[in-house]
Amino acid sequence: MLHLQGPRMLQMLEKSLRKHLPESLKVYGTVFHMNQGNPFRLKALVDRWPDFNTVVIRPEEQDMTDDLDPYTNTYLIYSKDPKKCQEFLGSAEVINWKQHLQIQSSQSSLGKVIENLVDVNLGKVKHTQCILYMTSDTAQRLVPSLVDAESLPPNREEIKSLDQATFKVASLDVTHAALVNDIWSYGGNEKSHRFIERCIRTFPSFCLLGPEGTPVTSLMDHTGELRMAGTVPKYRNRSLVYHVSFHQLQTMAKLGFPTYGHVDLANHTMQKLSTALQNVRMPGHWNQWNCEPAWSRP
Repeated sequence: MLHLQGPRMLQMLEKSLRKHLPESLKVYGTVFHMNQGNPFRLKALVDRWPDFNTVVIRPEEQDMTDDLDPYTNTYLIYSKDPKKCQEFLGSAEVINWKQHLQIQSSQSSLGKVIENLVDVNLGKVKHTQCILYMTSDTAQRLVPSLVDAESLPPNREEIKSLDQATFKVASLDVTHAALVNDIWSYGGNEKSHRFIERCIRTFPSFCLLGPEGTPVTSLMDHTGELRMAGTVPKYRNRSLVYHVSFHQLQTMAKLGFPTYGHVDLANHTMQKLSTALQNVRMPGHWNQWNCEPAWSRP
């Protein structure tokens, strides 16, 4: 196991991961932001260097002091050959299997290895799989072979109009974290609230300010993924998520950030929104494995 340190190694890693898109997308997006100052204080581990097979991005140990906090205890994984990564991922120096944790990856093929390691550690795991999208700007720059320009919908600006007398685009503030936590399907608890506050402080994030507060939100997480978009019930079915997402995408494009996200397989409304925003569906999936250790079970 090798901890990659210093800008030269991390830039080499980013360049290498780019060659394996879209399978490496979740890790590539994270390493990109590590090379932009590493605002979440993450570290990159590889099984060997420079010809690595598997890379794991994770927080520093001193930031993983809460064994019950999977939002912090999150690992991003890419492997060129998932059949040969079990020994590396099984090392306690790489993944602390004694904690509640999340593993995220653009590779569904890691599932068997993760299940095996959870079994070895007598824990349990829940796998969530979603549709993975890149924005058309990011896809055309990084994986142009996956973009069919003729199949993209009309320009984003021509699709919807916003009632600007009622709703104003603004930056999210940490005081909005409670509202975001309430509408985020993966949130709703104290630990997710703390994670959302950290995302708001760290990355550009926007909302639409309505007459009664913040009806719509859009955030970037520590991997550079756009997440947590949603609307309070009173203002749903008005295409408001479209507008805040559009503004967020414009901002990310100006900054040169790779922009991507995921949508639940059953969420047809957000799938239509992704199409309207000219997002490009990737051939693989967004995957998350929520793992619980044996000691936490009754």
